[in-house]
Amino acid sequence: AFIALMIIAGVLLIFINKGYLGQKSEISERVYQVQISILREIQLSDDLRGEILNLADEKIADPGVSSDNPDFPQSVENNIAERSPEYLECISRICELDKVCPQPSGSPEGKDVYAQSVAITANSEIYSARQIKLFCWTK
Repeated sequence: AFIALMIIAGVLLIFINKGYLGQKSEISERVYQVQISILREIQLSDDLRGEILNLADEKIADPGVSSDNPDFPQSVENNIAERSPEYLECISRICELDKVCPQPSGSPEGKDVYAQSVAITANSEIYSARQIKLFCWTK
């Protein structure tokens, strides 16, 4: 009887755990898809890419410029805000391409923070390799 109870409890724990993990991976998958979509739009837009490339090198020097900084391009921030679904909060940072882009100070503690980045390298007039990194979490 004891072994039967242990088997039933083990099976129940496996099913309960799979449901939790499945839900968590579903949320992360949705967040990553949203982030990739937002970043791809910025990467493909000549205007938004130009604004990122026009930032002075000293402004993006280590650790970069985050979206809560007045030097951050307003149109890029507006695009991110418009494209972010209501269930997400996002902060972004523009850094040098070869540097680590740290998580901004405005991100929450104790929540899962999802991060994606893309390279912004050049337009027809400027070559200045940078990256924009998007940090998002659920509200």
